[in-house]
Amino acid sequence: MAKNDLQAVKIAFFDAKPYDIESFNNANRDFGLNISYFKNHLTKETASLTQGFQAVCVFVNDTIQKEVIDTLVRHGIRLIAIRAAGYNNIDLKSLFGKIHAVRVPAYSPHAVAEHAVALMLALNRKVHRAYYRTRDNNFTLNGLLGFDMRGKTAGIIGTGKIGRAAVEILKGFGMKILAYDAFPDEDYRKKTGFDYVDLDTLYKESDIISLHCPLTKETYHLINEANIAKMKPGVMIINTGRGMLIDSKALIEGLKTGKIGYAGLDVYEEESDYFFEDFSNKVITDDILARLLSFNNVVITSHQGFFTKEALHNIAETTLTNIRDYFSKGSLVNEICYKCSITPCPRPKTGKCF
Repeated sequence: MAKNDLQAVKIAFFDAKPYDIESFNNANRDFGLNISYFKNHLTKETASLTQGFQAVCVFVNDTIQKEVIDTLVRHGIRLIAIRAAGYNNIDLKSLFGKIHAVRVPAYSPHAVAEHAVALMLALNRKVHRAYYRTRDNNFTLNGLLGFDMRGKTAGIIGTGKIGRAAVEILKGFGMKILAYDAFPDEDYRKKTGFDYVDLDTLYKESDIISLHCPLTKETYHLINEANIAKMKPGVMIINTGRGMLIDSKALIEGLKTGKIGYAGLDVYEEESDYFFEDFSNKVITDDILARLLSFNNVVITSHQGFFTKEALHNIAETTLTNIRDYFSKGSLVNEICYKCSITPCPRPKTGKCF
């Protein structure tokens, strides 16, 4: 399919922010796809907007559940392009056999890993507190004591591309690295120099625990009351993965008792109601989020770990390539496998589930 022919492919782009529009318009100069941008999230209330389109482009807070999927099918949507790596917001069972879905498996693992380490440093050296203190002409050091990262133990849960980038950064600080992964890569371990351990050992021995695993049935509330009890007193927990990896109520209890000394969160369980939007003139009605924001040893950022110029460019480039390749030659290199929920599909002959 020629570039001019791709103009016939109409894409409904949901949850469009100014930076999304700019990066996708820049990338689309080389593709020539027909994109319509909507500020709204894709929900059962807004799914009617997809009438007359062939594809939808969605982000992490769009809700692609059965009702939405049924509407997309009626409207003839053939492809869902997720401009993210995660896809826990999609009901894969309801989608199977009806619409193909593709994702961006890697856009900038270094961006997320670097943000995770930025949270560690900010919490350790109390940068967030020092910033506000000096703006009030207060230059005392009381309450700002940190610790040397060198010689401490970091526990990395998940050694995919982001977890590996975090391992390499933290090794540069002279930290001992313990890691857990459901599918450990022994060749990488030997090459890089760290230890794979079971989760209980990681909880028990780590000074800092950083989450870089996908959200699945097995990892839902991985950080919970029982597992927090296994951790060192004063442990630092960092989450740049998915909010539901942590039981927020258990996290709050751990912070209140001092079992958890620090928490750096770029994601939150119920973030879809708040993250990426401006609530500066409104009251936060989520009591758990409001409580977390009240701790001076908690730093919360608004799911910005991915947010670098390089990552935005790669997201746009890969997403548009996914769409072009499907409509021009039926290729689905980054298709989500509905049966095993991994990418690429392990069925090498077709690369497809249906």
